[in-house]
Amino acid sequence: MFTVLVAAMSTTQPPRSRTFSEVAAMPSRPADARLTYGSAPEQFGELRLPAGPGPHPVVVLIHGGCWRAEYDLSHLAPLATALVNDGWAVWAIEYRRVGSPGGGWPGTFQDVGAAIDHLRTLAQSQALDLSRIVAVGHSAGGHLALWSAARGSLPRDSPIASPDPLIPHGVVALAGITDLTAYASPSGCGSAVVPLLGGDAKAMGERYAQASPVITVPTVPLQLVVGTADAVVPRTQAEALTRVVGSRATVRLVEGAGHFDLIAPDLEAWVVLRDAVRALLPTPGCT
Repeated sequence: MFTVLVAAMSTTQPPRSRTFSEVAAMPSRPADARLTYGSAPEQFGELRLPAGPGPHPVVVLIHGGCWRAEYDLSHLAPLATALVNDGWAVWAIEYRRVGSPGGGWPGTFQDVGAAIDHLRTLAQSQALDLSRIVAVGHSAGGHLALWSAARGSLPRDSPIASPDPLIPHGVVALAGITDLTAYASPSGCGSAVVPLLGGDAKAMGERYAQASPVITVPTVPLQLVVGTADAVVPRTQAEALTRVVGSRATVRLVEGAGHFDLIAPDLEAWVVLRDAVRALLPTPGCT
């Protein structure tokens, strides 16, 4: 069995869900550094460090946007700022996406793995505690965060496998996509699944198996945050994963929350996200 926790959006909050543009426009702190992990323009990350000498626990923050090139990491800057203020170092990663050279299979997955593995290099000069890493992702980024915690079980000859993967110690998936076969559709965000994997599930079954967390299953503790008013990623995606992982998953339902409410750091959903991260790896002094 898995645990289900329920939180409600306050009636003092706006009656409608936040839009992508509204969340992206919220105040944020500039990154302390933009650092590359490869030679492609999209192969970089933004590092933000909290106050104090460290070493700091790390959140690997992975943005969504239907895996498409039109959406980059900039809209998660407000959430990155909130996480830094809570005591986490934040490594917000960019990666090649559908529509950019090298995006899709296998480049998108190779980039996410390489960006996380690059933390070993960053820790040589930055005050990072690699014994405390949580991956946090939203939507398609939630899918990639879950996948990053499963890549240790990929076949060694897979083009998206890493020889020595750095696996996060837990994952918080915000409206995370878990079953790519079920999510694929002719329209909406699901229309990006086929270009992401280079074909449908019938033609590319092995790719779907290696890329879908319901098949190549993450082995770390999971926190799945779900907005009950989410019109982009249905609750059934979280339910599909919980049927596979059982007690390693906690589902946190945010009543009345839409898709982008989950990454708005001024709403109740932020408290749910913060508590989910802390449940996996508490930061020193958090209450």
